[in-house]
Amino acid sequence: MLEDRGPEGPRGTSSEVRSRSSGTRYMVIATLARFRVALGFVFGVLVLVLAQPTAASLTIGMAIAAGGEVIRIWAAGHLRKSREVTVSGPYRWVAHPLYVGSSVMGVGLAIASASIPVAVLIAIYLVATLTAAIKSEEAFLRRTFGDQYDLYRSGVKAKRRERSAASRRSFSVEQALANREYRAVAGLGVAILLLIWKATYNGLFSRAAGTR
Repeated sequence: MLEDRGPEGPRGTSSEVRSRSSGTRYMVIATLARFRVALGFVFGVLVLVLAQPTAASLTIGMAIAAGGEVIRIWAAGHLRKSREVTVSGPYRWVAHPLYVGSSVMGVGLAIASASIPVAVLIAIYLVATLTAAIKSEEAFLRRTFGDQYDLYRSGVKAKRRERSAASRRSFSVEQALANREYRAVAGLGVAILLLIWKATYNGLFSRAAGTR
């Protein structure tokens, strides 16, 4: 009897440990996904403090960031959250075009800031929060749409999607507004203005120091 119970104890303990570990990971992912916007403000302050933008870095970086926002607007004009597995617009080729756009924007802001510490901060923020958001959203989509989402991700119905009316649906400004993409546009505008202010401030400070 003792020999029979011996192996079961460790297996039960290992199972409990794995269960607790899985639960902890789920809580971390859910927390990061839920508070990624709030964390963005915290990281934004650090970015502004550490940024050393120049006219050249702003020109290049903001052009790239604007391109990322265009991708986001394109995706937002097709996405129908919680109502379907969207297959039109950029969703015909990419599962998460909104986050692709956010990543491009992050690269643009890092270049505009002309600071290695800022680039590291932005990379950490994007990897942590977007990974969590993707995992959280994919779990929701699988619970809501089941095999339909898995087939979309696997590409089994790719040719059928290309022929379907849903895949040929046009971009909708109203849908982009309904998805509140204007908030991302406003956020990018504020970031640009703050970096321009920081560049102006740094220039004025340098000129003042040079006259002493």
